[in-house]
Amino acid sequence: MNYSRDEIRAAMALYAVTDRAWLKPGQSLAQVCAAVMDGGVSFLQLREKDLDQETFLAEAKELAALCRTRRIPFVVNDSIDIALASGADGVHLGQSDLPDRDVRALVGPDRILGISAGTVEEALAAERAGADYIGVGAVFPTGTKTDARPMSLEQLRDICTAVSIPAVAIGGINSGNILSLSGSGICGVAVVSAIFAAAAPQAAAVRLRELSEKAAARG
Repeated sequence: MNYSRDEIRAAMALYAVTDRAWLKPGQSLAQVCAAVMDGGVSFLQLREKDLDQETFLAEAKELAALCRTRRIPFVVNDSIDIALASGADGVHLGQSDLPDRDVRALVGPDRILGISAGTVEEALAAERAGADYIGVGAVFPTGTKTDARPMSLEQLRDICTAVSIPAVAIGGINSGNILSLSGSGICGVAVVSAIFAAAAPQAAAVRLRELSEKAAARG
């Protein structure tokens, strides 16, 4: 499913990155994702580091179909092969995936390409590589990437203003600190544990969407 640049920008409002570690007994990832999308998640990224390829692909296909029915963009983290085979809307890549590869050519012209950026230079390189958006962070300390150094609001603002493509903040974001990102130029926030580790993920999504829109509006 093709998305325009404006649609991608709007979908940055509440970007959820999956983490199956928080699933309760008897729950499937698709069930939780459906609930949080009903609660306001507007973009979904499947991140799986430990699944075998067959299971990973089956899960990606299931989530791709789920997102398609809701017209919510769906990307796969780090794996172009899984993204293409599953019918995902695109892929999100880290800086280590970029050297010596024309990632836009590999992904194709019609799929979404997201790239992580932690500096102005990386953001500009991502834009030149054909990224539709950048994920900027870590903006706060995070347990997801323990080697990531939090950036200042000024650094975040510099990155957002350096590029013309949408920027979504990521890293340690929760309902208690989202509003401190106001004025940075972000289009929204990407969260992991703030949704998937919540006692009530759908209710958490409702609150996070409200706060994210406030922070982006002040930018």
